Amino acid sequence: MTRLHLVRHGPTHAKTMVGWSDIPADLSDHTAIERLHAHFPTDAIVVSSDLSRAVDTASAIQGNRRRLPHHTDLREINFGTWELRSFKEIEAEDPELAFAYWDNPGEVRPPQGESWNDVRARVDAAVDGLIAQYKGRDLILVAHFGVILTQLQRALGINAQQAFSHRIDNLSVSEITIAQDQWSVGRINHRP
Repeated sequence: MTRLHLVRHGPTHAKTMVGWSDIPADLSDHTAIERLHAHFPTDAIVVSSDLSRAVDTASAIQGNRRRLPHHTDLREINFGTWELRSFKEIEAEDPELAFAYWDNPGEVRPPQGESWNDVRARVDAAVDGLIAQYKGRDLILVAHFGVILTQLQRALGINAQQAFSHRIDNLSVSEITIAQDQWSVGRINHRP
């Protein structure tokens, strides 16, 4: 049995679309960090996206746990030309595309960015590789909102729009267990 502990990085306080931009996390909530650190098995393996907000969050909760190299494919959604822009700006520029991207996720993509299906394929491949390499282990994946939703969608067997209905707070944990190729979801958006 392999267990995935999907952790969303600390808050950035950005009010714009933040995907591949390397914005640091605010890790000043030491109580939340300590609770996260204590929540996980001591022999769990830690891996994060290569963006500093995930790297620094992983470092803050790692303790003496084994740490894997940062994984580029655990990055957030690539928002292309929408990056670091507010939804209001994006909607004013192209309301139909903005609506379609969130209302009908799948093949719709922002200009020069990724569709939901692109993100899902990228993250699925990364997670599959980690599961194959560390079968039977507890894996703490410190990543992003979109990354966590891709795996919840997969484990729950729901569509992308249903996945987007889940709230994933910063410094929360969502848990997935894989046993004999069967995926099951434990807690979602848990704040230890």
